[in-house]
Formats: sequence, structure tokens, C-alpha cells
Amino acid sequence: MKQSIPVELHTSWRNLLFLLQPSMAAKMKFSSLWKNMEESVTVRHPDTTMYAVSAEVKGLDTVVSLLSDAVLQPRLLDEEIEMTRTAVRFELEDLNMRPDPEPLLTEMIHAAAFRGNTVGLPRFCPAENLEKIDRDLLTTYLRSYYCPERMVLAGVGIEHEQLVACARKYLLGMTPVWGAGTPEKVDRSVAQYTGGIVKTEKDMSDVSLGPTPIPELTHIMIGLESCSFLEDDFIPFAVLNMMMGGGGSFSAGGPGKGMFTRLYLNVLNRHHWMYNATSYHHSYEDSGLLCIHASADPRQVREMVEIITREFIQMSSVAGEMELERAKTQLKSMLMMNLESRPVIFEDVGRQVLATGQRKLPHELCQLISSVTAADVKRVTSRMLRSKPAVAALGDLSELPSYEHIQAALSSKDGRLPRTYRLFR
Repeated sequence: MKQSIPVELHTSWRNLLFLLQPSMAAKMKFSSLWKNMEESVTVRHPDTTMYAVSAEVKGLDTVVSLLSDAVLQPRLLDEEIEMTRTAVRFELEDLNMRPDPEPLLTEMIHAAAFRGNTVGLPRFCPAENLEKIDRDLLTTYLRSYYCPERMVLAGVGIEHEQLVACARKYLLGMTPVWGAGTPEKVDRSVAQYTGGIVKTEKDMSDVSLGPTPIPELTHIMIGLESCSFLEDDFIPFAVLNMMMGGGGSFSAGGPGKGMFTRLYLNVLNRHHWMYNATSYHHSYEDSGLLCIHASADPRQVREMVEIITREFIQMSSVAGEMELERAKTQLKSMLMMNLESRPVIFEDVGRQVLATGQRKLPHELCQLISSVTAADVKRVTSRMLRSKPAVAALGDLSELPSYEHIQAALSSKDGRLPRTYRLFR
């Protein structure tokens, strides 16, 4: 769940460069240990900040010391913060000029689905808030959220006892630069799904970055409430999302690339004028959102929306045995392939322990995926279709159906939009 205090900080936080203590900087500069070291501060999800270091195993002691300095002893100089403001301004400008609208649509669909609360709050720092971010605000944030009960130290390729010993040495009992004290202003609110629509009229006729023009497209994303990643239905929803699949109209490849998913077979292969149809599943600690992103020429927006609403309704039909097995196999193979990367493994360990207090091993997750039945998929789809839709629309929206018509289509048996009649065109 995304908290309310960091709303103004998310974009700036990942750009903030922490000046380490001189002794540690010297170690980084002169020790051969750091020849292949990679250090990063990332905000990959709206609810987690990760500090990641890769180094030789023999340098574990120094690595944990470095992390302790970076997390607990940031100096937060005024010139750092001003430099970060400049970087954030550039990112916000770049965001609105990108030909790929997916980050903007994801922001909009969350704002529509969870209006005014938790994960519906802005992930990207609003431009008007940049000047409000100063050392005092950052220190308040750190004091509120950087406390032991909200932290996990994860390691891959090292012995557990060694990591525990280093944690005791460099983290246990350490006084952070913002001082010891009771956390303040901790937001513990629960995500409230509301549904709704967020529209942005935008000229998409000239977004090409090169000499070859990109067709003017209108982008629509429609979503429905799914479930928390703590619920048993999380795995069936993941299988459903994989079954829907999709991608761009110019994607290439065989079954392993998702060419036999429903959004390819039923949408992109049948409607040549659609440029994209992709399913996404976002899951959080107390709610979730399954959505479909589609794009087409502005003149065909109404037809595109109806195609997507019909696909939502058809999700409730009984999945074929081959279709279901293909989706489960693809989900398992994607899971195992991702976990071949060590950075992904320790991110997985950290996030699972932080959220649930334990980690499910890959073979346990594969067993859960294998146990999903067609009845499970039908059940979670029926649950999802009972929620109000969330709609995000970007581009030329002159042909966009009303929110009430989209809601009516998702409440019908066939997913068709109500007919409209015009006396004049």
C-alpha cells in the first residue's frame, strides 16, 4: 500500500544521491573489492524503496557497512536536493513527451480505481510539490518510515549466519542521523477501491522521436478490482492475466511469446486496425487491479471499447483445458526464468518477507499455479465483474463512450455497449 506522506517524494527519492561518510567513500575508491560493484537506490513499486549492492562475497562486511551508512546516515545536503529537483523536473517533462503512454496510463488507471486514497495518489511527484521538498520534509519521512519493523535485509549467495552477524554489527542499535524517537505521521490507511474515470485530452499526432511518423492513436485502459497478493485468489488471478496476455500488433514469435493468448486470438488477429491489446495485473497488500490497455485510431474508439468490454465478459466462460494448461505453464516458466537472476531473487526475498513475514519458495508457487482449475478462474472472474470499472483515457476522446455506457456493457451478458442514435453527424 502506498503511503500518503511519501507521495511528494517518490520520483525525487529514487534520484537522491546520498553522500557517504568519508571513510566509506575512501573504501569505495581504493579497495579492489569494488571493481565490479554496482550500487543503486530504486523505487520499483509504489510501496517499497530498495537499496541494492552487488560485490564479491569476501566483501560482505564492507557491503553491509556501506548499506548501513547509505540508509541510516544520509547527509541530505541542500545542493543535492536542488540537483534532484532539476532531475525530477526533467523526468516529468520527459514523461509527457514519450511516445509510450503506458507509465502515464498506469498512473491514471490507479487514480480512477482508488480515487483520492493510497495507491490512487500520484506516484510521480506533482510539479507544484517540488519546492516543498526540503531537508526537514525528507527527515520527517525517514523518521516515520525508516524504522526496524519496516526493514528487511536480504542476501543471495552468502551464508545466513554471516549476514546475521553483519546485521548485528552495523544495523542493530545504530542511531540514525535523524535521531531516535517514536515514528510520527505513519499512514496506515487501507486501499479503498472506488472505480471511476480519468480522461486526458491530448494531441497524439506528433509523438514520433524520429523521421518515421507514429500513427495518431487514442489509448484506453479499463480495469476491475481483483485481490490482494495476500489472498488465495491471487494465483488464479495471475493465471487469468496470463491467459489474457496480449501485446502490440507488431509483436513476433511463437507460443512462448504469448501469440496464443486470448487478446491475440480474439482481438489483434481479428481486428487489424487495433495497435495494442495487453492485460496487466497490479496487486497490493489490501487490493488489486486487473486491466486491459488498448489503442487504436481515434475514429474507432467506441468499437475498441466494446471489444475490450466483451473480452471482460468472456473471461467468465469456462476456460479450455489446453488454454488453461498453456497459461499455467507460461506463468511457471516466467517465474523460474526471472528467478535465475540474483538481483531478482533478493528483491523477491525482501518483498515477500516485508509483506508476509515469510518467503514462498519457487516450487511452492509452482504447485499453487498447477492446482488452479477452470472453476477457480471462473470464480475469480465473477468476483471481479461485480466491481465498478476504472477507466483511463488518453488522446483524442471525441468518440469515447460515456462511463455509464461502459459500466452498463460490463454488467450485461454479452459486453455490448448500449446503442446510441444521432440525428446529425
